[in-house]
Amino acid sequence: MGTGSDDDERGFFSEVPVRPAAKAKALNDKPHYLGHRDRLRERFATAGPEALPDYELLELLLFRLIPRADTKPVAKALLARFGTLAEVLGAPLALLQEVKGIGPAVALDLKVVAATAQRMARGEVHGREVLSSWTQLLDYCRSAMAFEEREQFRILFLDKKNALIADEVQQVGTVDHTPVYPREVIKRALDLSATAIILVHNHPSGDPTPSRADIEMTKEIVDAAKRLGIAVHDHIIIGRKGYSSMKGLLLI
Repeated sequence: MGTGSDDDERGFFSEVPVRPAAKAKALNDKPHYLGHRDRLRERFATAGPEALPDYELLELLLFRLIPRADTKPVAKALLARFGTLAEVLGAPLALLQEVKGIGPAVALDLKVVAATAQRMARGEVHGREVLSSWTQLLDYCRSAMAFEEREQFRILFLDKKNALIADEVQQVGTVDHTPVYPREVIKRALDLSATAIILVHNHPSGDPTPSRADIEMTKEIVDAAKRLGIAVHDHIIIGRKGYSSMKGLLLI
């Protein structure tokens, strides 16, 4: 067997069985964290995820990604650096690797988990009547955009029953600006035979308050869409700590 896995901070992808000849020594040298892992798994199984704080849920995830080390300090270091479990999973690969104990392989595994969670959130709204699933829609938008380092302008295209038929990122900009072209927004809605749209973009600064430019651009799109019988239900701005609804703010 080769030794290439020694260069991967995960080691093997599960706890490695102890060989019979080494059992006696293993009993005496058993790492302290293995008992902790068993207890944490049991608590998750019996009490459910709500009984565990973020750092313990993150520990459980890291057990399989880093099977040969105590993951509690790593989990706490990740949360200290990024703030919440959602922010850990949303963090860029390069920043994750700046945390002690997180190498390229584990950082990539965390991003796979994040992508899986995002795909699940999208499944909760795709093809459904969006206006009656508003909480799920906001959860999806937040998981998809809240932790991006650059502004994204996303459009949710709806049919006549307000079911989601397409979800597209139309533009990606800088840390504080995304160019948006109302004509392109309306053209794409017509291409998809959408009768309504929801506009969404993120503020990497974290503050979801709409800017004057956001408000003016939204009004241009609303006016252009109205002439062609396309409704703009809302423009949602996503930040790391929350969101703003222009409809809720009576700006459209």
